Amino acid sequence: MSSELTEEEMRRALFGGVEVSAPATSVEASEPTPEFVVEASAKPLVKKKAANAFTPKLGVILRVGNDFEGHTQEITHEADTLSTLLAEQEATKVARKKFRYVEVISVKPI
Repeated sequence: MSSELTEEEMRRALFGGVEVSAPATSVEASEPTPEFVVEASAKPLVKKKAANAFTPKLGVILRVGNDFEGHTQEITHEADTLSTLLAEQEATKVARKKFRYVEVISVKPI
């Protein structure tokens, strides 16, 4: 028995008895197909924004000044959040740009 196997026998041994279809060699005299097809572009989808009449806001009242225990004034800051902690931090950060001493008095929904 010969130890040399043909290509078909090796394929059958590896992949089982799967029939391999022969490549089609017939040449048709038709038009060549283009490599890409240009289609009419559809209109881009526009996402509709929901009409939101209510935006949650908190009003933060601050007492600010530049002198320690000196002249102070009250300012209000509107924060677009429902978190009181975030509203306080945002208002304090904005007030510290202009004033040295900042004290939070109250945080109320608007």
